[in-house]
Amino acid sequence: MEMRIRPRQCSVVVITFVALFLVGTKPSASHPYAYIENGERLRSETITRKLSRIHITHFTNGKLASLGILDTNGGFLSDIVAFGDEAEVDLDVDVGDVSERFSLSSLESNRTFKSYNFDVCAHGWKDYIPCLDNAGGISELKSNTRGEIWERHCPRRGSMCCLIGAPLNYKLPIRWPKSSSEIWYNNVPHAQLLADKSGENWIKLDKDRIRFPSGDIQSENRVHQYLDHISEMLPTIGYGRRTRVALDIGCGVASFGAYLFDRDVITLSIAPKDGHESQFALERGVPALVAVLATRRLLFPSQAFDLIHCSGCQINWNRDDGILLIEVDRVLRAGAYFVWSPQEHQENVWREMEDLAKHLCWEQVGKDGQVGIWRKPLNHSCLKSRSSDVLCDPSVNPDETWYVSLQSCLTLLPENGLGGDLPEWPARLSTPPRRLETIVMDATQARSYVFKSDQRYWHVVVEGYLRGLGLHKEDFRNIMDMRAMYGGFAAGLVDQKVDWWVMNVVPISGQNTLPVIFDRGLIGVSHDWCEPFDTYPRTYDLLHAVGLLTQEDKRCNIAHIVLEMDRILRPGGWVLVRETNDMVYRVEALAKSVRWKTRILETESGPFGKDKLLSCQKPLWHS
Repeated sequence: MEMRIRPRQCSVVVITFVALFLVGTKPSASHPYAYIENGERLRSETITRKLSRIHITHFTNGKLASLGILDTNGGFLSDIVAFGDEAEVDLDVDVGDVSERFSLSSLESNRTFKSYNFDVCAHGWKDYIPCLDNAGGISELKSNTRGEIWERHCPRRGSMCCLIGAPLNYKLPIRWPKSSSEIWYNNVPHAQLLADKSGENWIKLDKDRIRFPSGDIQSENRVHQYLDHISEMLPTIGYGRRTRVALDIGCGVASFGAYLFDRDVITLSIAPKDGHESQFALERGVPALVAVLATRRLLFPSQAFDLIHCSGCQINWNRDDGILLIEVDRVLRAGAYFVWSPQEHQENVWREMEDLAKHLCWEQVGKDGQVGIWRKPLNHSCLKSRSSDVLCDPSVNPDETWYVSLQSCLTLLPENGLGGDLPEWPARLSTPPRRLETIVMDATQARSYVFKSDQRYWHVVVEGYLRGLGLHKEDFRNIMDMRAMYGGFAAGLVDQKVDWWVMNVVPISGQNTLPVIFDRGLIGVSHDWCEPFDTYPRTYDLLHAVGLLTQEDKRCNIAHIVLEMDRILRPGGWVLVRETNDMVYRVEALAKSVRWKTRILETESGPFGKDKLLSCQKPLWHS
């Protein structure tokens, strides 16, 4: 049984910072960017390299203001970040060195910022997920017959006010692609999972490492042979072209998703916290969430996935007249595939699944031994013949997910085909999705124009990040964009051909752009940043946040958002926060409270612009 500990209250200390930012300090043994924590050096050559200002040539603030994007001070007027027409201007990046000068304005000097004196959490919190380990909330449940215990039950806001250190024997993670086949045991020391899975050839302990033989999927075949078998059963599956975004339910140790990367398919693995499978997946560098099919909708929009896979996932699909499979149908794209392989071949289990699939108007397109494949129709002419009480009321929004209960009714696909007719990958990444039409925006330009401008902007900025910040591509794998908008940051990384994946988070406090993100061939999730995120501590290498804290500042204490960022950030990991000048200095004070090393940089808006980039790195320390 896991230890659950009552969080202690925060104590607040107000510290006065003189916001004079002087760059050009020579690296030395005592310099804050050349440091060793608990005997491990955190890439001091990366941290001490000169930091730069990203400048986009051919674009002055005046030109951007004429597009209705920047004001005369260089600040963004709205959430829409855009540049001019592709035919008119060619973009180039010039990284200008600003290491030998400093930027100071009267607004930023002699300011008082609130800081916090955070205690260190108890050792039993090393794997603490606040909304899933809330003993008080769980104890108040009236029922657990449908898996309610594994759903979110958040403590009251602000109740977690301590820092979770790395376990005593924690090491900086093995890097991708090597991490696909081996990880450090002491980073995820769950002996029970090893005992449960070792007999199935999924996972093996080898001295101080956990190794993942490629015999994961309930079969003597290796994973790549299993994937080949599926494509032989279904030649139209088109890995990496027609099929780009997949969901693996009850993911085991996520070898299915790990091997699909080789075929240019990004797979999001989900599993409840009881077996820690998601933690193993993330340590390997495979996208994962701690999530469960129980009583609430999954946090994905309708028509999100091109392929949904369930192999031995121990789900009672027949429960409540198939309500869980109805939820799978909601997030499965029109014309997409559901692949199912039960733990044991039992005729009655197969008949039940086939009857449920028929109820959803799915077509069975393959059955071979232990594997069955169904295809969702491109339209719901089949469902229209059903009685009206089977269908959802038109007022039910299939894209609303935050604390929304599962629906037993069936949602008709849009008559206009939105979400179903997409280009193949990689063309879909840069093609404006038709579901842009569903987003409410105050834009003088056409939505497709805004989309293309956003894409070009982030292509340039990401190139500038990689060149100007000295980020070593091999040091990063698990990335989160905390306010993803259209997924432009993630798309920019794809353009740069870095071997990273991005969890695109769309805050519920803004527009729901998540359908567009999935239509582009990317992954993401809805979230309220006034509550903790459902992942383990130490799971992301880089957190990227543009305008997030300003957006949430009126809703909750941003100190708790920074504390949550620290919880999910790996030691040695980086944080990039782009905010208004005032907010950047507030966040810097909070970043120092959680022991991060910080540096403030200019953006393309210049030294007198209204925003700056805060670059932080988390040191390794043990508790």
